[in-house]
Amino acid sequence: MDRPETLDDSAARWRTAGDRIQTLLDSCAASGAAAQERARELVREVVGLYGAGLERIMLLAQEGSRDGPGPGLAERLATDDLVASLLLVHGLHPHDVHRRVSDALDRVRPYLGSHGGDVDLIGVDGDTVRLAFTGSCKSCPSSAVTLELAVQDAVRAAAPEVSSIEVVTAESASGPAVIPAESLLAHLHSTSPTWYPVPELAELEPGEVAGFLVSDTPLVVCRIGDLPLAYRDHCPVCDDSLAGARLRETLLGCPRCGTQFDVVHAGAGAGGTHLEPLPLLVRDGVPSVALAEPMGAPA
Repeated sequence: MDRPETLDDSAARWRTAGDRIQTLLDSCAASGAAAQERARELVREVVGLYGAGLERIMLLAQEGSRDGPGPGLAERLATDDLVASLLLVHGLHPHDVHRRVSDALDRVRPYLGSHGGDVDLIGVDGDTVRLAFTGSCKSCPSSAVTLELAVQDAVRAAAPEVSSIEVVTAESASGPAVIPAESLLAHLHSTSPTWYPVPELAELEPGEVAGFLVSDTPLVVCRIGDLPLAYRDHCPVCDDSLAGARLRETLLGCPRCGTQFDVVHAGAGAGGTHLEPLPLLVRDGVPSVALAEPMGAPA
């Protein structure tokens, strides 16, 4: 019978990892300078990821010691996005798929609420997650796609082993579902969302409105309490920019035509008009915006 590997055995084995990595890099040189540089860049990215994860582990451990009794260190690590991603890679995460998906949905619920919606986890069957979207406001198609991207991102990040997301119809007490079930996740096969970190968003004060340029896309971002909300910088009424717009409670006024848009209800305006919302979530501790590009479009 094989002897179980001890901590000393594991440490000794990984002490030689640097030599093995260098040997592999040297072998890539046989394929040319470009191949060797790509291999070195891959190593740099992996080292950077694990370095950031170790730094986060130390910070969480130090915070735990200062705060005194509270959640155990293992739980703090398991619920940190960056550290959890490393635990998932190695199959070390202490929570099952149902718990991870449920926690992920809890984190995006405030954002879904800003569009008048919510989501229920019906169940997890193997590698399939079943969800029901609920709500009472009428949502525009662009808002539907925005919620799809936000939920998909949260579920995929928390449970990368999930291969499909199914949506069932759920009627709210006040009317039909916020997003028709047939439209949910229908656009994801034709779009490839890219998330862009925008750390400056963390500096927005409650009630403040600011403009940003992300991947050549002009955005207008409002902060309602603790919740930042992002929209494309375009007024659908006067077909102009929203630059200079001011926020009164939850209403964003176009400085050109004066139309008021309710930013906490998917940017709804008068006469069925609406702004185009964009997913804005905190990912790995950094506010990030998702822009959906057609599959095959240049990044």
